[in-house]
Amino acid sequence: MNETARDVMQYEVAIVGAGPAGLAAAIRLKQLKPDLSVCVLEKAASLGAHSLSGAVLEPGPLDELFPDWRKQAPAVCVPATRDEFLFMTRRKRFRLPTPPQMANHGNFIISLGQLVPILGAEAEKLGVDVFAGFAAAEALFDDAGGVKGVRIGDMGVEKDGRPGPNFALGPEIHAKLTLFCEGCRGSVSKQLIKRFQLDAGKSPQTYGLGFKELWQLPPGRVQPGLIQHTLGWPLDTNTYGGSFFYHLNDDRVYVGFVVGLDYADPRFKPFEAFQQYKNHPDIKSLLKGGEIIAGGARTVIEGGYQSMPTLEMPGAMLVGDAGGTLNTPKIKGIHQAIRSGMTAAAHFVEHGSSSGFDQRWRESPGGRELHKVRNIRPGFRRGLWLGLANAVLETATFGKLPWTLANHADDTALKRLDEHASPERDWGERELPPRDRVAFVFFAATTHDENQPVHLHVADTTVCATRCITDFGNPCTNFCPANVYEMIDDGKGGKRLQINSSNCVHCKACDIKEPYPGQITWVTPEGGSGPNYQSL
Repeated sequence: MNETARDVMQYEVAIVGAGPAGLAAAIRLKQLKPDLSVCVLEKAASLGAHSLSGAVLEPGPLDELFPDWRKQAPAVCVPATRDEFLFMTRRKRFRLPTPPQMANHGNFIISLGQLVPILGAEAEKLGVDVFAGFAAAEALFDDAGGVKGVRIGDMGVEKDGRPGPNFALGPEIHAKLTLFCEGCRGSVSKQLIKRFQLDAGKSPQTYGLGFKELWQLPPGRVQPGLIQHTLGWPLDTNTYGGSFFYHLNDDRVYVGFVVGLDYADPRFKPFEAFQQYKNHPDIKSLLKGGEIIAGGARTVIEGGYQSMPTLEMPGAMLVGDAGGTLNTPKIKGIHQAIRSGMTAAAHFVEHGSSSGFDQRWRESPGGRELHKVRNIRPGFRRGLWLGLANAVLETATFGKLPWTLANHADDTALKRLDEHASPERDWGERELPPRDRVAFVFFAATTHDENQPVHLHVADTTVCATRCITDFGNPCTNFCPANVYEMIDDGKGGKRLQINSSNCVHCKACDIKEPYPGQITWVTPEGGSGPNYQSL
């Protein structure tokens, strides 16, 4: 492959990721300085295809960015009417007071996959070049070591790494400023955090694994605008997480489940927990007789203020969830991503560089919002009840207590099989679809060319068949929601790892939870590959 043959495209600002952060930055840049040359790169085949969120929108930042958005609102856009916060047991549920952070008066239940194309159209209307199906493979650096852009992944590479008949070198995108808006656990953002030591002195980042399904129900069951959140069963009190149930129009609901990836039990299976939740008597009575339309999974960045890396480096910024701006106690990140994108755009227009962006964000309304709730998520490290007590204290004192609690890394939280007595889950039969992970992949509408290189890089597969199976019971086969990782008979009386990469829904849980550092690395597959979440 002749590297000198690569085309080079020059922009003043290049944006990696066409989610709410990246598109908000692009729109704001052109609003503030219309003559700027700006491009947005998106790895999905179309805008919104990889955008997965709960999603309840706090509309203030979007109103500021794009005041007319309601005139062309997404098809799923339901005003919130009331909230319920519930504690679940195996067969019952109990109403709890709704925490102030989770009150949704004035908010909207939306489809992020439908909102993103609307923002993309507005960006293009302002003169932004938006390129879907172009995956950024790596960052590029100038002679001084600063970021000067990105290289797009090559197209048409065969499984053995050789150029195929449709091979094309990915171009280089050079820019004065590159904004990395890749979302949670961005593959290039992760490389930059390591290279520039942007996480030095920060608390470890922590994540959740979120599932979401869209259901069509029989008439009369849905209460449009009702927002329900739960905690408790099927999770034990030492595992952080909960569920959401969002009532839409046209007899549809979003049902979802989030598990903190700092769980300790090596035998725990998040996908199975979600499916079991749906078979709770109250939930099943709503869903039974309905039809699942779509489903997906995605990791959620939960660490908050103290786990945010430094958001600036020479020539580049981390924006939105790539930098950890989600407000976990609110269970909301879209408004924060939009705020972050707008702040990044304003900073560059005013100062012409990335220098000072980190401080500006932390002192902005978005940064202050995160600081106020910084101690709520790490308060659950000692279990549900102490976590709730700490959340009440933090809420009552408006986050002004003179300490900041630390998070802990998710990969090191997993216990060895002989160190952990797994609780009895009391899981019964699952009657509602999807009944297994392969069926779930179908509802995510994920596609990868079977002949492209495997984008899940395992450093040493012998570890899987020897140490990992003994120490942890191959947890990748438990936490992956898409049956990507399988231990199969090697024909010699043992087991070997089989990677079903075409199943991958790009959740990136494997890159986070794998207990051996660097053993699994998720990299971008060929542009245009992956799930299609545009109804989610």
